[in-house]
Amino acid sequence: MTVRVRLAPSPTGTLHIGTARTAVFNWLFARHHGGEFLLRIEDTDRERSRPEFTTDILDGLAWLGLSWDAEPVIQSERIEAHRAAINQLLEAGLAYRCYASEAELEQMRERQKASGSAPRYDNRHRNLTPEQEQAFRSEGREAVVRFRIDDGATIGWNDLVRGEMRWSGSDLGGDMVIARRAPADQVGDPLYNLVVVVDDAAMAISHVIRGEDHIANTAKQLLLYEALGLPLPVFAHTPLILNQEGRKLSKRDGVTSVGEFKAMGYTAEALVNYMTLLGWSPPEGMGERFTLREAAEVFSFDRVNRAGARFDWDKLNWLNAQVLHDLSAAELRQALAPLWRAEGWQAPGGDESGGGSREAWELELAELLGPSLTTLRDGLEQARPFFERPELDAGASQQLDADGATAALTALLGQLDENASLSVEQAQEQLAGAAAAAGVKKGVLMKSLRAALLGSLKGPDLITTWRLLHASGEDRARLMLAVAQS
Repeated sequence: MTVRVRLAPSPTGTLHIGTARTAVFNWLFARHHGGEFLLRIEDTDRERSRPEFTTDILDGLAWLGLSWDAEPVIQSERIEAHRAAINQLLEAGLAYRCYASEAELEQMRERQKASGSAPRYDNRHRNLTPEQEQAFRSEGREAVVRFRIDDGATIGWNDLVRGEMRWSGSDLGGDMVIARRAPADQVGDPLYNLVVVVDDAAMAISHVIRGEDHIANTAKQLLLYEALGLPLPVFAHTPLILNQEGRKLSKRDGVTSVGEFKAMGYTAEALVNYMTLLGWSPPEGMGERFTLREAAEVFSFDRVNRAGARFDWDKLNWLNAQVLHDLSAAELRQALAPLWRAEGWQAPGGDESGGGSREAWELELAELLGPSLTTLRDGLEQARPFFERPELDAGASQQLDADGATAALTALLGQLDENASLSVEQAQEQLAGAAAAAGVKKGVLMKSLRAALLGSLKGPDLITTWRLLHASGEDRARLMLAVAQS
């Protein structure tokens, strides 16, 4: 069997982390078996589907590295095939037109609620006579199309994650609507369970891999496969992603879309690595950090858990930090520079092309910040004092008011040569000389210098920080301001 799997997102919103995790499992399974990973855009919800959401979904998958193997199928372009399947079911007597009005259905639901019964359609129009149908048509009633579900039927399949599954037809809510309301001589817009079956069969999908919230749909769809005479795919229902309280992750939990994770400064490598771990356990000895390709080599549903996977920010942050810490200065600069540019920040020096001084300055800044980064956004905030003059925090203000601080900074100002570059050796010599001239310990001067340059007593390596700010001419200005404020 040639493995062909698909992701079938609806463009009614941005790429959700749950959909992206489903894409990861599909992609890994396809690559492990040398098969194909396909896309289908399920845009039949005309009111909510938007082309910008389709773009967001495709861009998000591409950013994550989940390449697909053919042009995406657009579901709305296949509506005639869907209607043909519905007509096939009508002609075979396996589906029928239901003329029950919304008011009548609401009354039925209210009676069921009052009696404590489970909500279900009571199949009231399943066996209408031609005369009854004509009477409803004469009233101008529109009809949905319903698929007959035998309450006595038993539906079963071998799920790759959950093993043997069994459903009773009586648990599926009565005869299923497969087309929306339309005039009695027409077939309305086909609905999800019908179109999914028709499209998966047309795409020769061998395995349907999706979230466990589709299990009831699978039972209904298996009946449609049988009624339409279509070959059955293999099903795998993956665990849901849960929040820390054990509920399904939703917008109420804050960040849920792939684009939001990207904007927060998470890398594609870390995010896709973490999503793989949401419900899948790597083989012993593999560890928790790996590439998509490495995961694909060993991926199987034997190691996918049935229980929901709780989202763990600490683990994602750890993985992202590991990715960033392994980047070279050049790679990190390439990732951070667009964030700096978006703030309107410019490094000192000339043209950044051809290895000029601007590029060298940014490379040194990226190398300085790299070891402390958890996300790329940290590389924006931690770089801010190198581009914008900072406000003094409480600790910095207290340090600049300490005994000897003003004298030490004044002495250092007297040694600065703003027209010359500042090497590490020169910086060390100037610190020692200024501390001696002011009669203070070197540590007092270094703490005061950090406070003056960064507005805080916390920050990266002081000598490198000083050298970078010296290159932009900011060290003298900040020292003078600190002396004036002390």
